[in-house]
Amino acid sequence: MNRRPLLSFTVCWVAGSAAGCLFSGRSLLFCLAGLLLLPVVWAVSGGIRWRTAGVLVTALIVAALYWEYSEVRNVSLLPKVLGQPVSELNEAYITAAGVIASPVERDGDRVDFVVKLSGIRLHQGELAAAAGTEGEVQAEVNPGDTAKTGAERALERSAEGERVTVQIKLQEESEIAEAALWQRGDRVVIEGELIQPQIARNFGGFDYRAYLLTQKIHWLLKGTGTASVTVNPQVSWEPSTILRWNDKARSALGAEMSRLFQEPHAGYMKGLVIGIQKELDPETFRQFSQLGLTHILAISGMHVAVYVGVILVLLRRCRLTRETALTVTLLLVPVYVLLSGAGPSVIRAGIMSMIALQAARLGMLKDGLNILAASALMMLVWNPYLLLSVSFQLSFLVTAGLMVYTPLAAPLFRRLPGWLGSSLSVTIIAQLVSFPLTIYYFNQFSLLSVAANLLLVSFITFLVLPLGTLALLLGRIWNTAALLLAQLAEILNNITFAAVEWVNGFTAGVLIWASPSFLWICLYYGLLYGLLLALKRRTEARLVPQFMDDETRPLAELDLPGNPINTTNQPDLLSTAKSGRAALAFQAYPPTGATRWSNPAAILCAVGLTILLYKGYNAEAIRDGSGSISFLDIGQGDSSLITTPGGTHILVDGGGTVSFGNREEWRIRRSPFEVGAKTLLPLLKQRGIHRLDAVILTHGDQDHAGGLQAVLEGMPVSALLFNGTLADTEPYTKLMTTALDAGVRLYPVQQGMSLAPDEATRLNFLWPEPREAGQILPEEVEDQNHESVVFRLEMNGRSFLFTGDMDQAAEEAILHSANQSGIRQGRPIDALKVAHHGSKTATSADWLAFWMPGAAVISAGVNNMYGHPNGGVLDRLADANTEIYRTDQQGEIQLRVGKGGINVRHKLN
Repeated sequence: MNRRPLLSFTVCWVAGSAAGCLFSGRSLLFCLAGLLLLPVVWAVSGGIRWRTAGVLVTALIVAALYWEYSEVRNVSLLPKVLGQPVSELNEAYITAAGVIASPVERDGDRVDFVVKLSGIRLHQGELAAAAGTEGEVQAEVNPGDTAKTGAERALERSAEGERVTVQIKLQEESEIAEAALWQRGDRVVIEGELIQPQIARNFGGFDYRAYLLTQKIHWLLKGTGTASVTVNPQVSWEPSTILRWNDKARSALGAEMSRLFQEPHAGYMKGLVIGIQKELDPETFRQFSQLGLTHILAISGMHVAVYVGVILVLLRRCRLTRETALTVTLLLVPVYVLLSGAGPSVIRAGIMSMIALQAARLGMLKDGLNILAASALMMLVWNPYLLLSVSFQLSFLVTAGLMVYTPLAAPLFRRLPGWLGSSLSVTIIAQLVSFPLTIYYFNQFSLLSVAANLLLVSFITFLVLPLGTLALLLGRIWNTAALLLAQLAEILNNITFAAVEWVNGFTAGVLIWASPSFLWICLYYGLLYGLLLALKRRTEARLVPQFMDDETRPLAELDLPGNPINTTNQPDLLSTAKSGRAALAFQAYPPTGATRWSNPAAILCAVGLTILLYKGYNAEAIRDGSGSISFLDIGQGDSSLITTPGGTHILVDGGGTVSFGNREEWRIRRSPFEVGAKTLLPLLKQRGIHRLDAVILTHGDQDHAGGLQAVLEGMPVSALLFNGTLADTEPYTKLMTTALDAGVRLYPVQQGMSLAPDEATRLNFLWPEPREAGQILPEEVEDQNHESVVFRLEMNGRSFLFTGDMDQAAEEAILHSANQSGIRQGRPIDALKVAHHGSKTATSADWLAFWMPGAAVISAGVNNMYGHPNGGVLDRLADANTEIYRTDQQGEIQLRVGKGGINVRHKLN
């Protein structure tokens, strides 16, 4: 570290920022105290000078304070400006004025952009944030007026600098052309609903509010139609004009790509060449993501390196001097960074390239780790929240890992040809280094990822990328050649897509991992470094000859290095040297102790790494004899996850996004929100569930069955239990077809059946009623609610009743069947999953009196249009002294079922 002070300083800066991010108050002080001890201990041991230790301590303290300072400033101004608490502002109707501060993007019938506010007011009572009248707010905007409009002046109250994300829902197809005219830098006045971003409603779920907070955005502003937006185009030069020009250039390049390439190639090539990923086919992205190839689709260091190398070669061919070529290339790097979207990874690569080019000009700093450290420090000082960016973390970590680990791994591939050994070592190290973050954020890893990267990265980088870039450059100069190149690139793309799809067909190679802890990640990198270092030393020790091939006698009588050489051997040494046959180096002996410690160290690190990976892969296993039931918050729908004490995973329903009627084609979004793909499947993977032993589909309605499509496509499922009927809908038919194609066993269940996953767990099915004798094929039933699967779960001596969307008629039938069997009172249950989201059509007083539930869980969406749960149902539950839990108010509700009792926790207070 004494040779790399900048690296040491940056590491301490990152550590201080991380401490400020993870802790606060007294916990932060304790964490900083522990971190500050490390440089002091290092200095006491003589590893570094006291002055260096002081600099490192300063870096830790300043970074933590800088993070805290950023957090204090990263708050919304609107509650203070409008004089209303956050709870009152949420869903308030407002008028806001400001400047568009991002590219304007349209997906289907929604337009998104960010606005930097200059003024705002509430639409209630008197003006809370500005003087003016409603007529002034609606004043016409003069496009040629460079000053602020009357509407803006009416809102002139200091919301200056507040950034909000705007979402405009288009009402007519004709509005698309109008929205296409909006650009960064335009002054706008928007009327709409102010919405607070959604927080994570499930344990381990995506927190949209926290994500926007890293971009210093605290509110969403939702408008209806282009009529809710009044635009005054920018007419004078401002600092944002450069970004405005850049947006136009990217848009023009994207349009040219669309002209040259057919879909899905156009969206793929836009992401590959110019970093526009919004039009990438979702299925293509999923296929690439499963193989760990998404880095190809994002502009990164690979693209910048190719760009810089091509420019340098061209400039040198033009006979420019070395210094001039380096200077011109350095000035062109920011242009490429902007044109490619300026994401964290390309900014990192751009800064590193510029530093390296300047260092080459001056013949100064050439150490890669110092250049990397300088880039990271500059970016974190500019925006400390980049530390939380997945792209930032992966970019810097993989780059640093390649610099540190590749030299250790290189000797292991010495027997291979140089180009193959180099490619293989870089690919394997990149995969090993990115592995912890990959499973932390994406919860899956393909064992075939190394082979896919080795074969496809070079193929795409050196064939497809140059062809696409050259076609783009020639598009307006030599159209015929550009189209030919585009067709050739499409042929290569088809080969790539086919290869990716074929490799993904080996589903057994895709492993699902729970998100590991920070300690697990640190141990992984430490053990990996120790293993590679030990193997490198062991390899190098074997490569060093014990004595020269042409010696007439072994040199065993030579003393070890550092001791005087026995004079009796010197004539032989001199004669050998004089004969010219060899020049003996005194390093002929391997380093002292190298072979002695390398083998045990390698074995120890390998064993430790194996145990660590095993523990990480099986992290979700419950080992204390307890089971769990998770009532997931998936909006207006049902989904519950049962994990038995024996480790069996049973998913009951999967929620689903309900659509009403056929949507017009122009409204359809490229990647619409779907509960199964965006919420349910990521939650199952995040918890490290490798396989679902059973899926129970209570009935075929979309809000219960829709999300299971993504589950069947993204995770192994052993069995599907359903009510024995069919629903006449396309999604239900597709679901059953997918299950059959995947080899999932189908079991129609009925009253009287039972399932025992392990000794502590039993499921007794109470409904639907038995089918008629001789009925083999399932019949089509329109009213699926009445046919809902109802079962009683017994786990560790506790009872739980799952009811799907059963109606009151099904309840009465079950009660009647019990009365006929002489059962007047059911054994009390600990928790009831209330039927049909708390609808008034079920959960009668007689039903509650029969089961006497101690607690009830209602799965309903926030502010759902059906008014669930019904007030009468809530009153009946209260009269039965039943404790009520609701996903719309408390988010996910988890029951930990042990032999000693039930522990309840929920995500939201």
